[in-house]
Amino acid sequence: FPFIVAALVIIHLLFLHQTGSNNPLGTKSNIDKIPFHPYFTFKDIVGMLIMTFMLAFLTLNTPYLLGDPDNFIPANPLVTPI
Repeated sequence: FPFIVAALVIIHLLFLHQTGSNNPLGTKSNIDKIPFHPYFTFKDIVGMLIMTFMLAFLTLNTPYLLGDPDNFIPANPLVTPI
């Protein structure tokens, strides 16, 4: 089922790129368009770098922040695991 949905999405995008999208008024609004490559590429790269630095900061400064507290209980060889 997921492959069928993915195929339909790809077909939809192909047809959309061939004919172009339309607006209800029918006017051409090329002035409002933003070029994809310089704007969104830079925006995505900056967002990815910020998230990578935040993840690195979290994992390098507080590595046990999201860990399970039971991992810090010393092992007792006389008690079997539950």
